[in-house]
Amino acid sequence: MSSAHIRSLNHRAATLFGGAERLDLLLSVARILVVDDEEANVRLVTEMLKRSGFASIATLTDPRKLEQTFEAFEPDLVLLDLHMPHRDGFSVLEALSPWIVAEHLPVCVVTGDMSIDVRRKALALGARDFITKPYDLMEVVLRVRNLLETRLLYQDLRKQNRTLLETVHGRTTELEETRLEMIERLAIAAEYRDDNTSQHTIRVGGMAASIAEGLALSSDHVALIRRAAALHDVGKIGIPDALLRKPDGLTPEETQIMRTHTSIGAHILGGSQAPLLTMAESIALTHHERWDGEGYPQKLHGTTIPLEGRIVCVADAFDALTNNRPYRAARPVREALAEIESHRGTQFDPDIVDALLRVVPHVVGTVPMSMTVQ
Repeated sequence: MSSAHIRSLNHRAATLFGGAERLDLLLSVARILVVDDEEANVRLVTEMLKRSGFASIATLTDPRKLEQTFEAFEPDLVLLDLHMPHRDGFSVLEALSPWIVAEHLPVCVVTGDMSIDVRRKALALGARDFITKPYDLMEVVLRVRNLLETRLLYQDLRKQNRTLLETVHGRTTELEETRLEMIERLAIAAEYRDDNTSQHTIRVGGMAASIAEGLALSSDHVALIRRAAALHDVGKIGIPDALLRKPDGLTPEETQIMRTHTSIGAHILGGSQAPLLTMAESIALTHHERWDGEGYPQKLHGTTIPLEGRIVCVADAFDALTNNRPYRAARPVREALAEIESHRGTQFDPDIVDALLRVVPHVVGTVPMSMTVQ
């Protein structure tokens, strides 16, 4: 191929492939592997590609070394002879199948046998194009550039998709965090209406985390429970103040209204795929279920109650007993523990009660509480 032909070809290619910069990128970064057992063919193709501007070319005359060469060179295009000793081109195509499928690796078959059966078999194994021997050198260069441009476009698209997914993930995470912050503020607003110290959610979250540690749950699980447990009463935002602050017992009708805070909370927290909000929804709905099945709102029993709900049930009861409420004064820790232990196996999961009894001596004084040990 003459220098004039090369210049003409490069000028045309620059137009076809999006300008000189795009062509320069294609020529400089594209890696081409030539697989042919004939040394003369390899030298001819290599020289032709180099004169056309391709900078990175590897050759292989023994196809038995394909995998080793492929892994080391990581080609963007394979020029493959079909009829070779020891391992023919069809066997090579089968070996390259994982990259052809997953990476859209283009393989151009170079052969003098253009029978229908050969073409069909090569295409079925993933070949993208054919070059017929003897070579038309300009045709070879054009086919190589077309295949490499397609490869480059695929890689561009994959990068764009990855960037898009990362952007979407970032936006989704940002939206979830914003939603969580709003819900946490809503929970604080609900707490101000029901707890004079405005520390109930923090205390329950801290105690629930301590119980989870006592159950030997993973540190990630414990951290999730600590934050999710603090949202257990967010549904009280939908309960009238007159009931939340009523100084004496509730009527049966008022009790039914008060109990709706579980389903209200689950509704507020629901609809998210975020693990924290999914756990918080479950806790809000189930933290008043009982081990014996007499709780609400679903009358779940035993281990059909989610573990986090069972943990918060005990943590919430302990906090309610040891802190002032509108209808009674705080009770000493020892009395509160005795009260909870008396409901072991009926209202509360026995294992979680045992964990509470183990951790309370270590927790008192580290979690903000208004209780005193007596």
